[in-house]
Amino acid sequence: MPTPTVSKAGAGGSQALPLLLTTLSLPQAPPGTEARALLVALAALAEDNAAFFGRSATAAGRRVGAACVALGEQAQALGPALAPLGRAMASFDLDAATPGNGYRSLAQAVAACAAHAVHKSRYVAAHRRSPFFRAGHNAAELEAYGAALTQLRALLYLAQRLLAQHPPGCLFPELPSAETPATTTANGASAGPGLTELMLREYSTMHKGCFYGRCLGFQFTPSIRPFLQTIAISLVSFGENYRPDDLGLGVAAGSLLTSGKFAVDPELRGAEFERITQNLDVHFWKSFWNLTETQLLASVAGLASSPVRVSRALTVPPEPLELPLAADPTRCITITPPVAHTGPGPVHLRLLSAELREGQDSKALLALAGPEGAAGLGLGLGLGLGLERWRRGRPAPRSPALLLHFHGGGFVAQTSRSHEPYLRSWAHALGAPVLSVDYALAPEAPFPRALEECFYAYCWALRHAALLGWTGQRVCLAGDSAGGNLCLAVALRAAAAGVRAPDAVLAAYPVTLVQAAPSPSRLLALLDPLLPLGVLCQCLSAYAGTVPARCPPPGRAAEGAVALGGAPGAPPERALLLRASAWLGALLEGAGRRHGSTATPPGAAQPSASESVPEVPPAGPRSTGRSHTYQDPGPPPGSDPPGTASMGALEYPDGFEPLRSRYPAAPVPLDLSPLGRNPYMSPLLAPDSMLCTLPPLHIVACALDPMLDDAVMLARRLRALGRPVTLRVVPDLPHGFLSLSQLCRETREATALCTRILQDMLAPPPAPGSPPVGPTAPRRHRARRRASTPGAPPAPGAAPRRASAPAVSHPREPKPAPPTPPPATPQGEGRGKRVGARS
Repeated sequence: MPTPTVSKAGAGGSQALPLLLTTLSLPQAPPGTEARALLVALAALAEDNAAFFGRSATAAGRRVGAACVALGEQAQALGPALAPLGRAMASFDLDAATPGNGYRSLAQAVAACAAHAVHKSRYVAAHRRSPFFRAGHNAAELEAYGAALTQLRALLYLAQRLLAQHPPGCLFPELPSAETPATTTANGASAGPGLTELMLREYSTMHKGCFYGRCLGFQFTPSIRPFLQTIAISLVSFGENYRPDDLGLGVAAGSLLTSGKFAVDPELRGAEFERITQNLDVHFWKSFWNLTETQLLASVAGLASSPVRVSRALTVPPEPLELPLAADPTRCITITPPVAHTGPGPVHLRLLSAELREGQDSKALLALAGPEGAAGLGLGLGLGLGLERWRRGRPAPRSPALLLHFHGGGFVAQTSRSHEPYLRSWAHALGAPVLSVDYALAPEAPFPRALEECFYAYCWALRHAALLGWTGQRVCLAGDSAGGNLCLAVALRAAAAGVRAPDAVLAAYPVTLVQAAPSPSRLLALLDPLLPLGVLCQCLSAYAGTVPARCPPPGRAAEGAVALGGAPGAPPERALLLRASAWLGALLEGAGRRHGSTATPPGAAQPSASESVPEVPPAGPRSTGRSHTYQDPGPPPGSDPPGTASMGALEYPDGFEPLRSRYPAAPVPLDLSPLGRNPYMSPLLAPDSMLCTLPPLHIVACALDPMLDDAVMLARRLRALGRPVTLRVVPDLPHGFLSLSQLCRETREATALCTRILQDMLAPPPAPGSPPVGPTAPRRHRARRRASTPGAPPAPGAAPRRASAPAVSHPREPKPAPPTPPPATPQGEGRGKRVGARS
């Protein structure tokens, strides 16, 4: 690709930049070429603007000039820092047709940031002579992108260290597992704990606020940035009003009243976002994410989703189940209910179906439905059973396929309710029932409770196929994020127990390594507004059982959806009025302090948990007006000098030092728990003998997701073992795009990709000896089943029955039972070992 040229500004102050610089995706360009071309253009623009504003007589003009000088320095240094990664990144792809790994993602993030800086520099060059040019505003913009490029440069240096230390072709350090207890590199040197500890300590002290202010979401598609801004403003407002003993809508109402200042001041928003991610615990994130479970937000989301005939919440009692062995259907195995941590308890499910099918209106199923589930017939609007029969006549025949779904939420938050919009669209597109599992959440119920409940739900669905409107022919698993991890664990558990294995698995952006292990893509957590490093480590720690559960206040629900009022049964209007009055009182109290009154009135509210965290004041003069762009205040008091103990062996070249956070370093757990090496918690660490039992696996990952390397490495291991696996890497979208399926065109297209994969998974296998079916157009009617996707492998057949020795209970001679019993068949009774016991 030719090197771009930039013409010097003339009398009109305009500059020309080739159009190709606005294109970040060049199929024929070598890796990293786009980023290097943009950096060359940025250096030239910055030099020209710095020369112009260096002669300015105003403080704001000189500030613009200093920002341009800093931009030029970073643009010139980023090219050499990117070169080693560009030469090696292609060797970490799954194959030539599937480019995607953390090194590519870092180069793409640098290119995206440079493109924004080029765009802003061109604007400055074109308008700098105008009398309406706002020097202060443009200086803040340039300073923000200068800080972002500085931190990206630090990430490139850290990625270079990973490239040198990791084994060839591996995106993670070699962590101990059942088969590899030692931790060494290819050269025989110890690489795991030492490198991990140094990198995480360094990472936790780096400044992050620049990525949450003016540069928020720069790496993603432009259509999704307004949503990310809304999330960031909501998060910092919620954090300012958060109190551990107030988990209702009152906190959200108070947040609405204080969110304006974070909307108009990006620097203040970025600093507050950084403080929250550095200090608040997993219970705060649990409360914030569970706002999507409120009746109000769920109702709004339901209006935009496809209506379904059946949407029912089910509660399955903890009773033993008898299932035939896959290797010998004449023998059975007893599956015991979940027992970990809290003892035997029910399993909560949600059944969705676009049509009312045989068995879904049976008395046996209605007995499992609560008040919400009993009303969940007919468009999800509470139409009764008699009215539904009057409208539809006889129920539709049972479906030959069933989709079992495990929702995401970091193992700590959300339920199937917040994922229902895209589940409803799946129910329509697949023409099959969807059964979603509301498993127990950490930290109240850490591993292996969620796995036990998901595996029990899978076995229950096999045993009671007729109740779900399913013939028992094909069953597939699907899950996103933490749900993808549980899909893999359930498939491994089914093989170990000797029961029927799922026919295929779809895992969307799954976490496959529950360890605080560095990888190139996990470095992106520094700039990801949805998965910051502190949040990621807290969620993984909670699932591993190293975060203590907090007892709920009296009168509160222990977990689940956030209450709608300040007290049980309180209306939302009362909660809103209470929060408004509290806000007004705080405003008047602040006015009294400004007039000399500093005494706290009796009964005044105590500072929130987020407010009580000590803040390290930044060095230098403080402004009494609006906050300015972040300037590096130096390391926190008591920390080691830059470049010494903070990095240890990880010293930066050329005397470079990243910007440091003004807040105390976040506590990052280095060793979550020995359970993190359990293959049912971290499928990436499973031995080859276990991975060979997985059914055909389809992975959909995001190119800019911190969890990308988890997906790539699992796909590489399965490909090396000769197992059927596909990997699709979606560009320019954040982690969790399925929950944003209706937000923009890009999320709709990514969700449609997942739908097409599911259609191929659930399609019946071709009859033996039949000719292969060529690619067809996307299905437009339920009766026309889509055969294959252009460019994708043909739909896999059913997975063979596993003959593994059961790990759940000892097989015994059973009473003959069909694989799909009628609804009235009683459940088997017996005694067995624990499901999901720790290995």
